[in-house]
Amino acid sequence: MKFFAILLVIISVLSSCKQNEENPPNIILIMADDMGYADIGCFGSEFINTPVLDKMAEEGVKFTDYHSNGAVCTPTRAALMTGNYQQRAGLEGVIYAAKGKRMYGISDSEKTLGEFFKDAGYATGIFGKWHLGYKPEYNPTLHGFDEFYGYVSGNVDFISHRDGIGLYDWWHNRDTSYEKGYVTDLITDHALEFMVKNKDKPFLVYLPHEAPHFPYQGRNDKADRLPGVKFQAHGSRPDKKQAYKEMVEIMDENIGRVMQKLKDLDLDKKTFVLFCSDNGATNLGNNGILNGFKGSLWEGGHRVPAIAWYPEKINAGTNNSSTILGMDILPTLLSVSGNKIPENLDGKDFSKVLFSGNKLTERPVFWRYRNQWVVRKGDWKYLKIKEKEYLFNLKDDIGEQQNLIDNKPALTLELKLLLKEWESEMGKHELITE
Repeated sequence: MKFFAILLVIISVLSSCKQNEENPPNIILIMADDMGYADIGCFGSEFINTPVLDKMAEEGVKFTDYHSNGAVCTPTRAALMTGNYQQRAGLEGVIYAAKGKRMYGISDSEKTLGEFFKDAGYATGIFGKWHLGYKPEYNPTLHGFDEFYGYVSGNVDFISHRDGIGLYDWWHNRDTSYEKGYVTDLITDHALEFMVKNKDKPFLVYLPHEAPHFPYQGRNDKADRLPGVKFQAHGSRPDKKQAYKEMVEIMDENIGRVMQKLKDLDLDKKTFVLFCSDNGATNLGNNGILNGFKGSLWEGGHRVPAIAWYPEKINAGTNNSSTILGMDILPTLLSVSGNKIPENLDGKDFSKVLFSGNKLTERPVFWRYRNQWVVRKGDWKYLKIKEKEYLFNLKDDIGEQQNLIDNKPALTLELKLLLKEWESEMGKHELITE
């Protein structure tokens, strides 16, 4: 009898191990806000200390040609959530707290990242910035997320949690939540609670940080946005560049808390983590040798840092130069988790890049924002700003200093025709622009 009891225990343990091996991986998607290409150590920063992200790069894959779909917040998030160009969702412009834009948001007809993973049996949570609609019907809990802690606008005071026109904007699911604390710390606290609560089943954690978006406030600064008080949108702190540095470093520290919690829960080898930024830096940040800043379609507006981490599954310490966009994240996460990818997505699965080290198959990609247009094919980038045209070979000229538009008439024509075809297709969709 004792022998059979021991045998049953062994069988039970082996069965449990097999079941755990077959479980799909957890997914953690972390996104910074307005952080530039060279704002972290592993991408060249000597000013800001980011030991956690640097270690992630050492243990994972660093993408040197990753791009946000937009040069500003809302469009990038629309593409990230849907796996398509943001123009298909009608969200090419920013949804502002003011300017009469509060009525716009993501449509029920758009299937989001949260909905895909919820349908796949995942617990889904978002902790941080939504920025895809203010009205109740746009709340993330109605678009695939089981739990939401954070804010729906483009930015809030890091201390008082009030938006750009002074309204209180801090939510737990669909209810206002009155909490004290620094935004970066709070959203991490809630993400960790969610991970613990769902440690025995697969989960998707979407952690869109506010840092280092304005208002530029460190952990120990005072609130600027208060009832009845006039405030500066960017915050009252005079040393804003130092505040920016503090904000990125606090974010890095909190990402470290997430990575440590994975180890504490014995989930570190069962979790795929992806980090990126939603667009390039303002002039307070560092876009390295890239030209331009947030809001522009020069490389500095949309080429941003990205790191993938998946212990013992991907080649540690490698760089990959595939041209990847934010809309590619949804199909890739579906692939990594063993789920079917819809055939009609604009985004492409780059999981083979992660696991093989190969480059993603070349395809033309496009950007459009505020009288700026881009088509990119291979190393070549055609850029139009109002009536001015540029052609760059990014392999030789990543800083976009040598305009070759007059040297390559045939190539320029080819790229312009591709752009015209893309615009014709996107033109079928009603757009919310600035």
